Parts: sequence; C-alpha cells; structure tokens
Amino acid sequence: MASSKKLKEKTIQELLQFSIINIDKPSGPTSFSISDFVRKSLNLSKTSHFGTLDPQVTGVLPVALSRACRLNEYFMHRDKVYVGIMRLHEEIPDKTLKEHMQQFIGKITQLPPVRSRVKREERIREVKTFKFLEREGKDVLFETQVQAGTYIRKLIHDLGENTGGAHMLELRRIKASIFPESQSINLYRFEEAVEEYKKGSEEKLKSILIPAESCILEVMPKVEIKEFSLKSILTGKPLMKSDIQSSSLPDQEIFAVFHKGRFIAIMKKSLEGDILARAQFVLN
Repeated sequence: MASSKKLKEKTIQELLQFSIINIDKPSGPTSFSISDFVRKSLNLSKTSHFGTLDPQVTGVLPVALSRACRLNEYFMHRDKVYVGIMRLHEEIPDKTLKEHMQQFIGKITQLPPVRSRVKREERIREVKTFKFLEREGKDVLFETQVQAGTYIRKLIHDLGENTGGAHMLELRRIKASIFPESQSINLYRFEEAVEEYKKGSEEKLKSILIPAESCILEVMPKVEIKEFSLKSILTGKPLMKSDIQSSSLPDQEIFAVFHKGRFIAIMKKSLEGDILARAQFVLN
C-alpha cells in the first residue's frame, strides 16, 4: 500500500507532530501528569490523553502528540476493556455471583461518583461483557468490556448492593479504543527512547511513535481525492463529487480523505446541494 510506504518514510520530526504513544500508566500519577511528562520530555507544545484513568488505576493511556491532539473525539468515545479485583463483603457461591454479574450486561443507568469531574446526573452506559475469571476467598478477578464513560468502581458498588456488598481493590485498563495493552510501553522504556534520541539515535523513539494516519484508518473509511483537488481541499474547500476518485462516499458519516497515501483531512457528510462533505479537521 502506498500509505504504509509513506508512513515508513516519515521523519522523526513529522512523527512528533502527528502521532500517538500508547503509554502503560503506572499507579500514582494522574493521566494529565503523564501526558505533561511526555510533552516536556519531547519538548512539544501540546499533548493530550485519550480517556482519563484515576491515579490509582494502571494500564493503557494513549497520549496524542502535537496536531494529533485534534483526533481526541474520534478515539475517546470507543469501548474500553478492564481487568480488576473486587472484594466481596459476604461469602456467596460462585454460581450466584456469576448470575448477578450477568444481570449488568446490557444498558445500565449510572450516577457518576461524587468526586468525578463530570456533572452528577444519571447516564445510560452499555456493559458489553462482565466475566468472572477466578477467585481467592472474597477477592474476585474479573474482566469487563464497557462503553466509554462507564465507571467500573460504581459498577462493582452496584453489583455489591445485590450480593451483600462489594468494592474494587485494583483496576487495570487493557484496551482503550484500538490501543491494546500488548502494544503499550512503560515509562522506563519511554524515557530510555527519549534519552537515546537526545544523544542522536532516533531508532527507539521512532519505534514507539504510532503514526496518527494508521490509527485513523483503523476507525474510519477513507476516500482518495484527485491531484487537482489537493491544494483546495488543504485550504478548507468542501468536498465535491468531482474531487473524489470513487463514484460514491462510504456509508459512514465521518471518513478520512487521503491523496496517494498522504492523510489530508477528516470530513463529515453534508446535504448541501453539490457539496458531499465538509472538513472537521485538515492537516495542512
């Protein structure tokens, strides 16, 4: 693919302006402080994280660099997967606990915790899976896949109301949107890569920078534009039928625009006469 070749040819300076680092957040620091640590370490003007983790929670924390910060909304609102340990307050059989856990699969109503940063009003979230993995005494290892914005601590508390009480002991995020635990890097590896970069070796840092273009292609379809349209699209012109290589647009409302493997923009369909779509974000 032309796009994969283009990505391999990117310089370290280009990557630092439009890429994502999948950090394995340790327990203790806030998500903001991790993002800011990345920013200062790489001497960038801006970074942002995709999906806040509480200080004591560990795991996947994607950090966007520079212009990739504009992609936040396209990745944050996707499912998250967690593993954790809940402590039961009463002894109940495994079979009974599993039955109660199954009752939380599907759409649930949650009231955000008192200390949360969002407005405290009831909200509907979906629990896709809620699995019992193993148990030692009153401590139960579980895994759950949930809609973004679901409070796992509250989920465990609500489960406890049906089982004689329960609270969360530990929690780790193993997937956030398209970013898995298996491809995350800890802060020690990040610092090592930065140190080598500052000494003149780019290899390790380059290996942990995920080009934002490749991430975009995982969450939305793409449309190729014609050569003569490139300059005008880069300056914000709406997308017309004459601009695209294909005969029609994808079914999805949001899609990416590319030209010969180069990412140009993210667009949203429009119903304004001859205009097919308007840009939400242009990388110019």
